[in-house]
Amino acid sequence: MKFTYKYILPAVFFSFSASLMAQNLNSGYFTEGLNSRHGLNPAFGSDENYVAMPGLGNININMMGNFGLQDVLFDNPTESGNNKSKTSFMNPYINASDALSGFKSNNKLDGEFRIGIMSAGFKGLGGYNTIELNLRAGFNANLPYELFEFAKNTGNKSYDIGNINAEFQSYAELAFGHSRQINDKLRLGAKVKLLFGIAHGSFEFNDMKANLTGDEWTISGDAQTNISLKGATYKVESKDYKSKTGSYQHVTGLDTNGGGLNGFGLGLDLGAEYKINKDFTVSAALLDLGFITWNNNILATNSNKSFMFSGFHDVAIKSSEGSTLENQSDSYSDQIADFANLQDKGDQGSKTTELAATMNFGCQYVLPCYRQLKFGLLSSTKIYGKYSWTEGRLSANVAPLKWVDGGVNFGVNTYRTSFGWIVNFHPKAVNFFVGMDHTLGKCSKEMIPLSSNASVSMGLSFAW
Repeated sequence: MKFTYKYILPAVFFSFSASLMAQNLNSGYFTEGLNSRHGLNPAFGSDENYVAMPGLGNININMMGNFGLQDVLFDNPTESGNNKSKTSFMNPYINASDALSGFKSNNKLDGEFRIGIMSAGFKGLGGYNTIELNLRAGFNANLPYELFEFAKNTGNKSYDIGNINAEFQSYAELAFGHSRQINDKLRLGAKVKLLFGIAHGSFEFNDMKANLTGDEWTISGDAQTNISLKGATYKVESKDYKSKTGSYQHVTGLDTNGGGLNGFGLGLDLGAEYKINKDFTVSAALLDLGFITWNNNILATNSNKSFMFSGFHDVAIKSSEGSTLENQSDSYSDQIADFANLQDKGDQGSKTTELAATMNFGCQYVLPCYRQLKFGLLSSTKIYGKYSWTEGRLSANVAPLKWVDGGVNFGVNTYRTSFGWIVNFHPKAVNFFVGMDHTLGKCSKEMIPLSSNASVSMGLSFAW
């Protein structure tokens, strides 16, 4: 098996691979008939036992950011007609003001993915118990405006780009949860998680500057990438020095054969639900407190500090010729590899990383004249250093029939506003839900969301 690290940055650069690390569907927080609701607050219980369909019990894909594919790809201005090929913002025929209009001072992407391999919940031991096996993955990136300005090359001879950061990780979790009613008003819950690390990687380019020297750029700054993946080694090629004779080893990718588990960790979820009166209920949860210790950590840095770079250039994307964005990634990746200019420093031993914790605070009001209608306010905050974000979501949920409930909601987060919804069907013996925290907008021909704010969640379980 071959995996190449240089695809990480192009994926961020063009946002089409978007984001991956899992959160459950926030639109389901106040949907009481949803069996998987304990993933948002471990204090939530159920009146039913359930077993999820293996691999289909709970699937969540969530992307958030303040820029997206529509800010990176444009119709080719050199072509006429309605079926134009796509080109990147770097195309010289797209003026700089239009090309850079969608980018912010700090461009962020946050992506999350979860698939429930197995899950079950049952009453007993004085409360409600859950067991889950989930596969989770995540991706985060912070990209300064000046990076895109430099890639576009607006005519400046110098750029103070600043700091570039990107990170991904994937792991499996085995979680054991228990919740119970303490008294008439208070319910508490907790989950203990065994974490099995699969892969972790990070890229940093700090204090980056670019200055035009003749026909090439002199790049300075401190760049490094750390990859933790079983059996991984960097792929290197020989590259000639341009200012002196000789050559050095230049990292172009990452090779691994087989992969597998590469770390171990522990995690904890805590939750509480308090019923103020028959109409008002408040709740709170702290999710994903924990860490993973990785067994293998290979490092690459730009030890030369300053180096020559020929610059970024656009690549034509013509679907009619089979030249899609996906299969042009090699060309963009080669440019990114030259831009980073990393040299292999070998295995640095083990390292420990923290999980991205999440805090949820909820308040629910039941309409006295029609108790099937409920209103909720949910605050969610991701606590993860420079990748942190917060969101507020106002929802209305209704259960018009015993076997169906759902709701709609409006959210405002660090990045943008969004509209969410959920429909949950739970007739006798079956529970099926589908929903979105960020409703999909316009998509590309490859069905890739043009906005980085998009999500989809679904699941199927059997209950009794």
